[in-house]
Amino acid sequence: MTDSTICNIVVLISGSGSNLQAIMDDLTDLTSAHICAVVSNRADAYGLIRAQQAGVAQHVLNHKDFADRLAFDNALMQVIDQYQPNLVVLAGFMRILTPEFTRHYAQRLLNIHPSLLPKHKGLDTHQRAIDAGDAEHGCSVHFVTEELDGGPVVIQAALPIQPNDNAERLAQRVHALEHHIYPLAVRWFAEGRLRLNEQGAQLDGQPLASSGFQFQL
Repeated sequence: MTDSTICNIVVLISGSGSNLQAIMDDLTDLTSAHICAVVSNRADAYGLIRAQQAGVAQHVLNHKDFADRLAFDNALMQVIDQYQPNLVVLAGFMRILTPEFTRHYAQRLLNIHPSLLPKHKGLDTHQRAIDAGDAEHGCSVHFVTEELDGGPVVIQAALPIQPNDNAERLAQRVHALEHHIYPLAVRWFAEGRLRLNEQGAQLDGQPLASSGFQFQL
């Protein structure tokens, strides 16, 4: 780390920033973590207002202004690297990242996905869980690798799918779980408890199971 006592964090968003807010709220008492900047590919993302209200630097980089995905990611890396981040957090950042980007931030890039990975990678996870007849659904925080939604899982939270659930109701319930487990994973990393190395994801020096830490409300 650039400072042995401070974990510099950059958060990437595309929308409302509710997970960003949950993380910022959780880290207010943690002196070892500092959210340096919030970056969005959408100028109208409400998360930018959340960052402004919290006194966090904001940047907008419109992916439509770039010739291709790699050009955008290269520009994005230049913005992020100004802050010498120890951790980059994807909080509803709706872009598929290039291998060049994921390699650049290897072992220091976290994402949250609305399913119990490895189930239902990709989009429309809530409807797919219902259509599959799953008994439960949830969310997973994972380290990001070149494989889409395929990096080592850090922590998961699950809930039962109710008979009257539709995709919208299920999404709302899962979103509430995200606000518990994502701040926890970020805090673990900032405290030096969570790391990814050649042996896989580790918490407090012990290997995490393939499904990560199972969070219970």
